[in-house]
Amino acid sequence: MKAVILAAGKGTRMRELTHALPKPMLRVGGRPILEHILEGLKAADVREVCIVTGWRGETIRACFGDGARLGLRVCYAEQPVPDGTGKAAEPARDFVGADPFLLSYGDILVKPETYTQMRRRWEEGDFSGLLTVTAGEDVTKGAINFFDEQFCLRKLVEKPTPAQLEALRAAGWLKPGEPAWYNAGIYLFRPVLFEFTARLEKSPRGEYELTDALTAMVAAGHRIAGLRIEGRWVDVRDPTVLAALERGEL
Repeated sequence: MKAVILAAGKGTRMRELTHALPKPMLRVGGRPILEHILEGLKAADVREVCIVTGWRGETIRACFGDGARLGLRVCYAEQPVPDGTGKAAEPARDFVGADPFLLSYGDILVKPETYTQMRRRWEEGDFSGLLTVTAGEDVTKGAINFFDEQFCLRKLVEKPTPAQLEALRAAGWLKPGEPAWYNAGIYLFRPVLFEFTARLEKSPRGEYELTDALTAMVAAGHRIAGLRIEGRWVDVRDPTVLAALERGEL
């Protein structure tokens, strides 16, 4: 299986830490975040990786080259305009070809076995996609997901407002005592994904949203499997999280 890692963003919430480096190159335990991700993919027997770069992309290419140092085959694609998650993987379309691929944001840290669990879940059915989730506390910062009895996606809402959350409770989507499933930012897809990202329109935030493509896939009858991440999941979103990682608290 191939993998695409999205590493084009500047990471403005990191402030001065990303003036000279893209966020995936910030160090955790003495190594770039991106290196942790690559080593986890290798442990899951993923050997071909395309890294989508943008801001300071030359530092990523200089660090990892063709991937031989890590026992991988690494290539690169450039995202010329950072216009949202919905278009972020499209520069890697030629790399993907006709193969299923794992898609990850370049600032998400999980245990290596998470990638293996994703591949195992993928093989359980005829799926067009798979999204990972965690039991969220503040789901207003990401997408909240709802699943059927087979834990396949039925509905998702991107960054719901308090009013939207109240409406979801009133409609029976959110129920007391049941977890709210927060999008964890790691996926598996068949190339059919690109048929839906190509048709995206910008959201009210002025960006192309990957979650809009997922919603359209479900509406068109595609099955999107869900998988709860067991154990470690860290979104390295800001300096506070980075500092906690360095202290060994996450």
